[in-house]
Amino acid sequence: MSFLKLPWALWRRQIVAVVRLELKKTLFARRGLWIYFLAFAPVLLYAAHSFSMIRTGRRGNFGEDTHIFAAVFQFFYLRLAIFFGCVGIFMNLFRGEVLDKSLHYYFLAPIRREVLLVGKYLSGLLAATAIFCSSTLIQLVASYWYFDSNVIRDYLSHGDGLGHGAAYLGVTLLACIGYGSIFLAAGVVFRNPLVPTLIVLVWETINGFLPPLMQKCSVIFYLKSLCPVSVPASVALHKGNPLALIVVNVNPASAATAILGLLILSVAVLALSSLRLRRMEIEYGAE
Repeated sequence: MSFLKLPWALWRRQIVAVVRLELKKTLFARRGLWIYFLAFAPVLLYAAHSFSMIRTGRRGNFGEDTHIFAAVFQFFYLRLAIFFGCVGIFMNLFRGEVLDKSLHYYFLAPIRREVLLVGKYLSGLLAATAIFCSSTLIQLVASYWYFDSNVIRDYLSHGDGLGHGAAYLGVTLLACIGYGSIFLAAGVVFRNPLVPTLIVLVWETINGFLPPLMQKCSVIFYLKSLCPVSVPASVALHKGNPLALIVVNVNPASAATAILGLLILSVAVLALSSLRLRRMEIEYGAE
């Protein structure tokens, strides 16, 4: 019985060791500083807006600000900040090692490549979650900062404040899970990161124009279905503009279906990338 448990115990220790090693490199890498700027740029905008409202003594519209936050979250944060942030974090987990000519150290170590992939993915996921979830939370605080404390208390106690906050954090986490798996796989399969990034960006952008079955093969479909506040097309686009489909889900999935669908998609992508990693050979001279 102990013999059967041995591999799992060994793999678990190896995954933890890889996570510890990779997490330090991912969080404190100089070439990843732009990810922090991308993640926390909305915080500066919301803080500046709140400061301006307090300084001038103007009163805001709580409902309008809620829809504006939802629009910024779906237009910019999900589609640009988290998307490209995951490109920078997960694509470099293997491609960065190849460029630094250090991947062979992992391949020479007595560790299964599937275990290595899981460890690297978890390290990237922890880093991305820490960066983007903390930014989401600070954004919520900064956007409602200038409102009266009684309004905020009522929103949290008797309104949907806590539910909305938890939903935004959950969507951020799922975005990191979904985009992270895709770009880690892209880093294993492709030599040029620009090609898969553009392909996925175009696919995610045109998702609203695709047939319902094809929409389910994208990350943004599930994320839009889970966003707590629907964005009226009139908030950012003229009424009747077909580009409103970029942010509006015509046939949203239920919460359970969206979460399960995104997790299944991510696991499938990671499983396929592990098969590719088994056959991966290092050719530093070709880079």
